[in-house]
Amino acid sequence: MTISSLTVQAGNGKNGTPDRVADFTLRMGDVISIVGPTGSGKTTLINDIELFANRNTPSGRRVLINGELPPEELTNDPSKNPVALITQHTNFLSDLGVCRFLTMHARIRQPGSTQKVIDATLDFANQLTGEPIEPGVGMTELSGGQTRALLIADAVVIGNSPIILLDEIENAGIHRTRALELLRHYEKIFIFVTHDPRIALLSDYRVVMKNGAMQELITTHDEEVRVATEISKLDDIILHFRRLIRNGERLTEHMIAERLTALGYSA
Repeated sequence: MTISSLTVQAGNGKNGTPDRVADFTLRMGDVISIVGPTGSGKTTLINDIELFANRNTPSGRRVLINGELPPEELTNDPSKNPVALITQHTNFLSDLGVCRFLTMHARIRQPGSTQKVIDATLDFANQLTGEPIEPGVGMTELSGGQTRALLIADAVVIGNSPIILLDEIENAGIHRTRALELLRHYEKIFIFVTHDPRIALLSDYRVVMKNGAMQELITTHDEEVRVATEISKLDDIILHFRRLIRNGERLTEHMIAERLTALGYSA
């Protein structure tokens, strides 16, 4: 089945609070962020999307594919499910090596081009994490950031899932700006649950959650994109000093002042 759009129709939040956003539709290539404080209903919304809710979840929402209720095969057959959910929980049942893990998945999803897609997946993943992933390493030996980067790359390149849900990837040391740059090369629907202003402002839209309900749908405007650029500069400073600390460097006030000056800020 070719997927061209995903629609979320309103339901309710906690205590029956109605969604103020009647519905929203995403098309292939769109990037949207779900934002709001802890406990505001962000995870419930992405669970509704993953489950293709049909007024049968606590929120009472409905999810449509191409403007219609999805066929049963999408919900009953895991091999045909178009949704990939990358969560904060990355526990594995067996200690497969990275290469073995990717090979098994590639043989199922893209037979005939195994090595090519494995190489592309590793290249993608290593652009997202500061710690290179070695093919021979066991999956359970990877750090949280490496694991999340590999699963994102696997879902995009090997799984080729048209709808990707990403839950708070900023908590795993992922290079957020690079992730968005890479993801936009793929014609898919990307839905981020995030507290990160950089991800939110570089998305096409953002849904604001409060008290379990969808409060507002905001389209990112040009000024916010410019704000995101400035935030990225500041965030890159933090990432730079994080790397120095990890490498055992000693920091000084002069180093911070020098970095700020280089970016055009007064220290």
